[in-house]
Amino acid sequence: MDEHIGPRLRALRERRDVTLTALSAETGISVSTLSRLESGGRRPTLELLLPLARAHGVTLDHLAGTDSPDDPRVPTRAIVSHGVTHYPLSRRPGAPHAFKLVFPPRTPADGVPQPKTHEGYEWLYVLSGRLRMVLGNHDLMLNSGEAAEFDTRVPHWFGNPTDHATEVLSIFGPQGERVHLRARPT
Repeated sequence: MDEHIGPRLRALRERRDVTLTALSAETGISVSTLSRLESGGRRPTLELLLPLARAHGVTLDHLAGTDSPDDPRVPTRAIVSHGVTHYPLSRRPGAPHAFKLVFPPRTPADGVPQPKTHEGYEWLYVLSGRLRMVLGNHDLMLNSGEAAEFDTRVPHWFGNPTDHATEVLSIFGPQGERVHLRARPT
């Protein structure tokens, strides 16, 4: 696997039309180390590959050659947290992340909001059902087809007070990033 990483790193850098000096400034890895990695003279380590994957906008699996470039599907490994199932819909490191969220009926069971804060910016779209959203001083009910966007540093909480499951599309990005929708002129 190691002998294939160097050529992949060089190809990614050249595809982006970036010099070793510019990549060094972007990653904090010395030019000589980058050169030796690309030529196979330096063994790749996780500490070196993580900033390179981030800079090139690829996964570690892509650098290692263990992903399948012919298969565009995103592997969905569901994560259940506080009764809500999160299905990851994107996999690009450093970019905004998309999730499908499924809130079972009466989630959470006590229905008592416990707002949280964290760094980031979120955009939500209710695919089906109804979603209760507490955002700062606002207590809102979002219906199917409605959307909301907010800075996640504002205390927020979500729940499903209904007897039916609620499905939500969520796009979460780093602080300061917002979802930008572009429509074609008519």
